[in-house]
Amino acid sequence: MEIVVCLKQIVDPEIPASEFRLDPVTKRQVRGSHALVISTYDENALEVALQLKEKRGGKVTAVTIGEEQATEALRKALAMGADEAVLISDPPLLEADDLGKARVLARAIRKLSSPDLILCGCESADWVSRVVGPFLAEELGLSCVTFGTRIELRDGKALVRRIVEDGYHLVETSLPAVVTIASDETNTPRLPKVRDIMAAVKKPIATLRLADLGIEPGSLQELGQRAALQDVVVPVREARCEFIEGDTPEEQAERLVLRLKELKVL
Repeated sequence: MEIVVCLKQIVDPEIPASEFRLDPVTKRQVRGSHALVISTYDENALEVALQLKEKRGGKVTAVTIGEEQATEALRKALAMGADEAVLISDPPLLEADDLGKARVLARAIRKLSSPDLILCGCESADWVSRVVGPFLAEELGLSCVTFGTRIELRDGKALVRRIVEDGYHLVETSLPAVVTIASDETNTPRLPKVRDIMAAVKKPIATLRLADLGIEPGSLQELGQRAALQDVVVPVREARCEFIEGDTPEEQAERLVLRLKELKVL
């Protein structure tokens, strides 16, 4: 069983909202000195992959598109139990949209191996994008199951427990396939042990450039540049507190109703 897990490194989503900053030119989040982590659902996907490896044997490869510091996320994946790690890094990729990144991932996966299963997080924890997994499946010509939480392997097929609004569905798909993973009590990411963290530092991480994938830097638009970011703004919320006075509760209530009507709330 060979499994590829696609990861994304992001700024820790738990930072205070007051520390969130956008670069006025690139419209991207300013990383600064904030901690960088693996996107939440991607960690769940990695945990599902590791559990399947423990049951069936095989190999888990973690793959990410990012800058050089993204090796930190890959080293954590290795510390958790991934066997190999691959970084796809090239400055032009910073301008790629989700479709372009999916197509780059597809080329990398084809170059690296012929996996039985490809897992992604159901959405990114920074921009809440939910399309890279389905785009990747389309590019590879594979079936795709979204919002899976648990996977059982049976006779060359995968039985995926997929969450829905009022419960869950059991979806059977042939392999190879792409599954996007949501959180579940059974796939809480494990904490790597100190010795595994130390061992991960010494493990090699393969780095691929666009040229290694047969892609010219200027051809990213041809790969699927369908969306252009026009603007991103941080909402400004203003709050005021106004006290309604009155000698009795009834008088306060009457004045409150009048004030709400003035504000056109009622």
